Formats: sequence, C-alpha cells, structure tokens
Amino acid sequence: MGAALPLGDPAPADGALPDDIVVSDATPFGVYLHVPFCRVRCGYCDFNTYTATELRGARQDAYADEVLREIAISARVLGERGALRPVSTVFFGGGTPTLLPGDDLARMLAGVLDTFGATDASEITVEANPDTVTPHLAARLRAAGVTRLSIGMQSAVPHVLATLDRTHDPANVATAVHAARGAGLAVSLDLIYGAPGESLDDWRHSLDTAIALEPDHVSAYALIIEEGTKLERQIRRGEVMAPDDDLQADMYELADDLLSAAGFAWYEVSNWARDASQRSRHNLAYWRGHDWWGYGPGAHSHVGGLRWWNVKHPAAYAQRLALGRSPAAGRERPDEAARRLESVLLRSRISDGLPVSEVTGEGRRAVAALIADGLIDGAAAVRGRVVLTRQGRLLADAVVRALTA
Repeated sequence: MGAALPLGDPAPADGALPDDIVVSDATPFGVYLHVPFCRVRCGYCDFNTYTATELRGARQDAYADEVLREIAISARVLGERGALRPVSTVFFGGGTPTLLPGDDLARMLAGVLDTFGATDASEITVEANPDTVTPHLAARLRAAGVTRLSIGMQSAVPHVLATLDRTHDPANVATAVHAARGAGLAVSLDLIYGAPGESLDDWRHSLDTAIALEPDHVSAYALIIEEGTKLERQIRRGEVMAPDDDLQADMYELADDLLSAAGFAWYEVSNWARDASQRSRHNLAYWRGHDWWGYGPGAHSHVGGLRWWNVKHPAAYAQRLALGRSPAAGRERPDEAARRLESVLLRSRISDGLPVSEVTGEGRRAVAALIADGLIDGAAAVRGRVVLTRQGRLLADAVVRALTA
C-alpha cells in the first residue's frame, strides 16, 4: 500500500495556497489522476494501491465522483490566484486505471477539461493492464479525448511475469496494442528488467517482442527492490536471488542498442521515443519542474514551489471530500538549496541536459573530471549543457553526487 507519506506542515482544510505563492501563467500546468485499484498486488510494487480486500469501505463505483469533488476544490483554490491555466498534459496512473469503466474515466477527464480547458496539443495518457484493453474501451477513451495508452507489458517471458506477480497473458499485449492503434491512440510500452531468474536472453526476447509491436515509445526500468514488498521479503528469506547490478547494466546497454537500432532515441535515462513528438510530455513536466495537481489518494501536487500530498487510503480520501474538505494531508516548500539539488537530479537525466551555469561550487569543478571519465558529453558541455553519455546514464546517481558536492 505504498511507502509512508513524507513529513511536512499541516495542510489547511480548505486547501488554500499560502498568500505568497505565485502562480505563473508562463508555467505549464499538468494533471495527474491516481486510480489506486488493482486486482492483485504485484510482489515488487510499493505504489499506493489497493486490492478489493484492502479497501475497507471505500467504493470503486463512487471513485469518479470523489475525484470530481477534488477537481472542484482545485478550481476554487487556483481560481483565487487568477485565471485557470489550460492543461498541457493529463495522466491517469495507478494502480490500474482501466479497472474502472471507460465511462468513469471519461467523466473524470471531462471534469478536468471542462474546468481547465486544454490546448490543441494537450497530451492525455491512460495507463493500462494488457488484459483490460478492448477495442470498445480504446474507442471510448479516444472519444473522451485520450491521446495515448501506456501499456504495462513488463516482460514477454512467462516465468519473469510470474516472478513479478504479473497476471496478464503475454499474448494480450499485442491485442491491446492493436486495439489502441485501431482507435487512433499513440502507444507506449512499459518494461521492467533485472527480475530474479531473468537472463540476458529473456530480456532480449522481451525487447524484440516489444519492438516488433512498433510502439511510439518505450520505458524500460531496472527492477528496484523496495522495502516492505513481497519480493523484498522473499530475497531476505533467501527464496529468490537479489537482482545483479552487473547484469542489469548489461540489460540496459542491450536495451539501448536494440531500441536505437530500431529507430528509437533516448530522451531520459529510462525512456526512448521514435521522435521528439512521442516523448512523454507529462513525465518531462516533472523532470523540468513544471506545475501539476495530483488527484486521488496519496497523490502529490506542485504549484509555484509548494508541494503537498493527499491522505493515502481511499476511505480517508472519500471521507474528507464528503465533508467538503481538501484531501491534502501535508505540504512543504523546499528552500533554494533543495530546489537547486532537485533540479540537478532531475534535469541531468534528460537528453536536453542541464545548463552548466546551474552547477556551482565543487560541482562545477567536477565537470571536467566527469568528461574525462566518459560520463558527461564533452561536446555538449562546450555548448553549455551537462548531458550524460551512455556510461553516465548507467552511473547517473554518481554523476549527480559529483555535480552537487
């Protein structure tokens, strides 16, 4: 059911922003809609999600109406600071958003678009489990305004899916892709590598299968063992082996080789797109520090340098909204040093890079050494940008530590 919420200051019951928070029309505004429901809990997952037995009084069939109440609160709060900005991106994440009926997802999206409006270029994404995608659902989402489906493929190898507790039929990934294409939706495939027992050949098969489906975008994430998950307990008890760092590095290089050969270009450490227009603009908004409002239990928001987060459990979320209260549980405003550190951490991960001018002190002096070590692109640095090489992507955390020393 996810990690604990961060510590912070109490959030007001009405959700109002502090008086000195500046909301800029020049800053793009995005929306995240969290759908916290799953049929089963995957062994590696520590997201804020709930199976039917964990809902404790919360109702899936009431969820869309609850989110609409929070949208109304956000319209009031942001409206107090001026005209509402049109949304540049909307992202339904989870959980499994497509466990909800298509009509519920459409109502939630209509609530966002009717409240804030959108631009002609707005990107609207729904995450989906392959087994839940039908031609009817894809067409319903497209009619509602969705532009993009992000399909949780994870692997094409049955024993890897079993290790991850993924229950979908690998064959249904192709079915889901074809349904999305038939409805006119762009397609992203999400993959995970480095599961216990997964070989390099297993990973190659998953990559080949994904590429053959001709998606517009691929995300490939190294498996991270999160504390408190089923998989962490299995490893601690010696039932399965922990992921091997060297093998995961080999898997990353293989992904980059095969995806590059297939016409994809990396634009963030774990993300590749066929062209710039297919990059996930919603995720780029996070990495670039734009504003967004996160709706749903445990969702996080950021506006004008202020961050806040909602209560975690769906029942607590529903109760607050039923009382006309904001579901925000706490908030914080990072100081200048923390914001600078976060900017380096996030913006150094994308292919556009980080302006060298934003690296200060010992970090600025470390740039030359990082170029010499082959971790930063020297030609890009001459042009004023810190851009990771492939070796640098593999050691991104070490690069960030050096840049922020």
